[in-house]
Amino acid sequence: MDAVILIDKPAAITSAEAVRRVKRQVKPNKVGHLGTLDPFATGLLPIMVGEATKLAPFLERGNKEYEGVIRLGAETDTLDRDGAVMRTAEVPALTSERLAEAAARFTGRISQVPPVFSAIKREGVPMYKLARRDASVEAPPPREVEIHSLAIEAIAPDALRFTAVCSKGTYARSLARDIGAALGTAAYLADLRRTRTSGFSLADAVALELAIESLESGTELPTGSILSPRQALATMREAAVGAAIERRLRSGDSSALDMIIPVASGCFKVISEAGDLIAVARATSRATAVIERIFNP
Repeated sequence: MDAVILIDKPAAITSAEAVRRVKRQVKPNKVGHLGTLDPFATGLLPIMVGEATKLAPFLERGNKEYEGVIRLGAETDTLDRDGAVMRTAEVPALTSERLAEAAARFTGRISQVPPVFSAIKREGVPMYKLARRDASVEAPPPREVEIHSLAIEAIAPDALRFTAVCSKGTYARSLARDIGAALGTAAYLADLRRTRTSGFSLADAVALELAIESLESGTELPTGSILSPRQALATMREAAVGAAIERRLRSGDSSALDMIIPVASGCFKVISEAGDLIAVARATSRATAVIERIFNP
């Protein structure tokens, strides 16, 4: 199997565990995922199988969309509901004007300090492992991320619902903490659901249990929840080639692409006469390109 399966990850398991469950059902068992979701988080988790694992560099660049709940009045060490409360604070009155100001403050390019409990590595060791051993470990340095849109509304005196469209590398847990600080209180992320990532939508995803049952029994997954490598790159420009050029490309000959390049720069996919994805290439000019990945179904 060479495909991207759109999974609706349940709470209480890691993204790696979701991959392991799929891996037990497929051959070849080369499996990966796009964009880690924390164990408590739910929502869209694209799982790549077989040759589709080579798509990761071209799919990870897209924006992500989340919806979630922020709990005010306390901050945890992990910045989410699974952590230990480190401090508490009074919650001020939440007017619509104040919430709109907070949303505007965190829209656009912003500097964000990632959580200490994160997979960011320090001297080769994930930060969350260091934090478990030493509560005084310093936070990672701030990084620039982009929040394309952010909406916040109060759903209780101490709770906010938000939706956000953001760039890769944005931490929703850090956003919750910072929104709380901007409102003059403490905060942590109480709930999170990813609704879009890498051009895929949660509306097309299938429950993990249903996906496992379908793979185990050999029955078809719902239309739209499983995508061929070509379908997964639906928004990428493409060029179709004949059998002779296909043979040259599969041997790694980039010059076979000369004069059939559909873009002046950037990546495009190369399709066989049968409609299969042969390669992803990168144009360096209108007349030359280099092969980025070759796919062997």
